[in-house]
Amino acid sequence: MTTCLKQPLTEATSYDTDFHAWALRNAELLRQGRLDELDAEHIAEELESMGASERRELLNRLQVLLLHLLKYQYQPECRGKSWRLTINHQRTAIERLLEQSPSLRRLLDADSLDKVYRKAVRDVIIETDLDAELFPGGCPYDLAHVLDEDWLPAD
Repeated sequence: MTTCLKQPLTEATSYDTDFHAWALRNAELLRQGRLDELDAEHIAEELESMGASERRELLNRLQVLLLHLLKYQYQPECRGKSWRLTINHQRTAIERLLEQSPSLRRLLDADSLDKVYRKAVRDVIIETDLDAELFPGGCPYDLAHVLDEDWLPAD
């Protein structure tokens, strides 16, 4: 089956002027095997960017998860359905990211967990006015527990 290119490469379909048209055109070229016509440099940049975006999403979701686990632990009088839902949603989103891109799991080492934890502590202090001295310097939670849908920190 042969498809004709709907639009030749013009200024209107260049990477810098119309990303959507550029992406569609390069996808079509790729499907047709016309590799010599691909915008390889920009395609490589986009693929790298996609990987960086997934890394950011994973670490951001982990930060939100840790923030809510900390609030759950250090403000037991404020616990509600909203916190539990946020904890569950973040765990589900992280699980999906790791299923779709298992190589992201390597980002979840102890060092990364501690870095994200420190940012979550910063946020929880701002949000709750709790004293910074209340929180351990390093993440007190094991990653397996953090991601375990049945686990919640003790009071």
